[in-house]
Amino acid sequence: MKLHTKHFGEVNIREEDIIVFEYGLPAFEEEREFVLLPFGQETAFHILQSIHTSPLAFIVTDPFSFFPDYEVVLSDNVIEQLSLEKEEDVAVLSVLTVQDPFKKTTANLQAPIILNSPKKIAKQYVMNDSIYSPKHYLFPQEERSASGMEGDR
Repeated sequence: MKLHTKHFGEVNIREEDIIVFEYGLPAFEEEREFVLLPFGQETAFHILQSIHTSPLAFIVTDPFSFFPDYEVVLSDNVIEQLSLEKEEDVAVLSVLTVQDPFKKTTANLQAPIILNSPKKIAKQYVMNDSIYSPKHYLFPQEERSASGMEGDR
C-alpha cells in the first residue's frame, strides 16, 4: 500500500503494520490509523504517521532510552482495552516536541503511547496523577540549563 507521508514523501507500507487507536489521539480523535516509520538508520526516533492525513505525523521515541528510571503503571482498564496479556507485548512511546536547537527537544512522559505490538492496537494513556509532565528534556541538564524551561525531572 502506498502512503504519502509528511517527512518521507511516498512510501510503501504493509496493511498489517497499521496501528489502530480505537479512540484516536487527544485532539485528533478522528485519526485512528497510523504507521510507525523509522526516522533513519541507527536512530532512537520514529515517525508515527497518520495513514489518512499526510501532514499529521509525530516524532516519537522509546522513553526508556533517555529516562531509564521512567515508570508507567497501566490501569486495568487500559490493559483490557489493549488486550495486553504479556509484558513483552507492550511498547511504550513518548511523543516529542522538537525544538531548535535539537538539544532543547522535550518528551511527553505524562501521556505515553501504549502499544500492543503483536495486535497493532494502541492508546495514548494520560497519567494524571503522576510525577511526569508533558515536557521533559531528552538531554543532560548541562546542555539545557541556559533555556530556563520548566519540566525538568
